[in-house]
Formats: sequence, structure tokens, C-alpha cells
Amino acid sequence: MEKMISEACERNKGPILEKLKGVIDGKRDLNILEIGSGTGQHAAFFASELSNVSWSTSDLKENHEQIKLWIEGIKNIKQPIQFESGKDEFPQGDFDIVYTANTLHIMSWKNVKTLIKQIGKALKGDARVCIYGPFNYHGKFTSESNENFDAWLKDRNPMSGIRSFEDICNNFVKYNFILENDFEMPANNRFLVFKKLK
Repeated sequence: MEKMISEACERNKGPILEKLKGVIDGKRDLNILEIGSGTGQHAAFFASELSNVSWSTSDLKENHEQIKLWIEGIKNIKQPIQFESGKDEFPQGDFDIVYTANTLHIMSWKNVKTLIKQIGKALKGDARVCIYGPFNYHGKFTSESNENFDAWLKDRNPMSGIRSFEDICNNFVKYNFILENDFEMPANNRFLVFKKLK
């Protein structure tokens, strides 16, 4: 099996790493759980650049072999965990950060809310949730390309679609999170950071 390469992952890994470093802020021995590791490119790159973290990958079972190809030989990455929100129990572990990229617009809104609930119950105080991807603000798309992307997503699966920033925030608030940062990213994406209150 050959490694799959996501061009989007290659383009956005540098800017995302910069934001992750800001969240980690020099702390040591952090446990990070990635939801929806996809090809495994992000995990391999970030774990190699962040030697003080233990990175846990997770995704659907059919993606695990691909992830294993990317993370082979990287000591601070754990083997992929089977996880699909709405079907599986949340991964076990004492996680300081949950990171996910380009997943919420793929999932149904029901499963997005389930994931936030699972994260809220699993994380302790001061833990962070980092979410990368496109969002709508005040009921509007932030760009024509995002509007076109949303139409493409819904054509593939009517349950998919770019999520409302306000809806995401409101659901995290239900589980005792506050929005710590909302960073503008390249290609009309955002990097949201939520903090769990004690």
C-alpha cells in the first residue's frame, strides 16, 4: 500500500502547527487526541515537530492502515483508535488537547452535537479543544468559495455542510467551555480554541 497524500494537509499543516504551538505554550508532556486523522499526515508532521507531546490518532477503521503508514517510526504517536461520533464510545485517556481538522462539515449536525457532548464529558478543567475548518458567521458564508464548497458537500450528503460558528460556540458553552481564540487562517478557514473551565 502506498501513502495517500492530501494536498490540503500539505498546504495547511504549517499554519496549523503555528497555532498549536501557541496553545501548547511550552508545556511539557501533553496528551493530544486527534479526531479524524484521515491520511495521518497531520499526526506525523505535528508529532515530529512537537517532541514533548504524546499524539493519539483516531478515525474510522478503514483509514487505520493508511494512518499507520504515515506514523511508522514516530515514537510519540500512538496507534489509531477506532472512533466515529454517534457510534463509538469516546477514546479513553487523560487528554489535555483534542484537535480536529476538516471534520465538522463532513459529519451530520446531530453527530457534531454528540461529539461536543462526548468531549465535554471526557475532558478535565483547563483542557483545550482546537478545531480547524470553515465556518459561517451570522448565518452567512465568509466567501464565495465556501458557499460553493457547502453546495458540493450537500450534493454528496445532505447531512453535511459548513457549520455555524455561533451554533458551535453555544453547544460548547453547554458543557462548560469558553471560546479562548478564533483565528483567521488561509483559504477562508478558521482555528477555534475552546477551554474547559474547572
